[in-house]
Amino acid sequence: MTPTDTFTPAAGRFALGLYDPIVSLTRERLWRSLAAMHVAPRPGDVIVDVGCGTGSLAVLLHHAEPGATVVGVDPDPAVLRLARRKAAAAGAAPDFRTGMGDTVADLLGPATADTVVSSLVLHQCPVPVKQAILAAMHRTLRPGGKLVIADYGRQRTAAMRLAFRIVQLADGKQDTQPNADGILPRLIAEAGFQGVREVDTVATVTGSMSLYTARRAG
Repeated sequence: MTPTDTFTPAAGRFALGLYDPIVSLTRERLWRSLAAMHVAPRPGDVIVDVGCGTGSLAVLLHHAEPGATVVGVDPDPAVLRLARRKAAAAGAAPDFRTGMGDTVADLLGPATADTVVSSLVLHQCPVPVKQAILAAMHRTLRPGGKLVIADYGRQRTAAMRLAFRIVQLADGKQDTQPNADGILPRLIAEAGFQGVREVDTVATVTGSMSLYTARRAG
């Protein structure tokens, strides 16, 4: 069995229908816009959104550059049905596929993506699963390809640590605490990425969101 044969649903312990309203409380429009800015899609790019959920970021990236190929991957068929409906309503056409995060290189093919992006996925996963997903992202990227992660990162203040308890209520403390302790940059580097940077932080009512960028060596 692979580490991600089971997965945490997008809404954690809450109902799937509440996912988008809950995420909207996280200053979603700001951090998704920042993620899209760091992706900087170009015509002809292949962009893979790992753990795409209800498709908000994939739709945004498609609108930012209709000439790019945007592929959204998620293990949950129910959430992908919502993503396809959202994309159709927005007049966007990402390619949504069912798959686990640690199998994305097998699903898309090794060294096929110019950019891999992921949002609000890794904080839900045990550390070995975080590692397996990051390793798969690295394999999926072409040499020189870019990684963009938007997720809960180090909770640097007492206020952010207190706010982050909402996330831990939904997704459990064991898997989320390593993110709050600032583990992601180290895990990204250990997966083989170079130039790992925390490029933005966004304070929200559910804790501090961090945006990380890195590259696969050329």
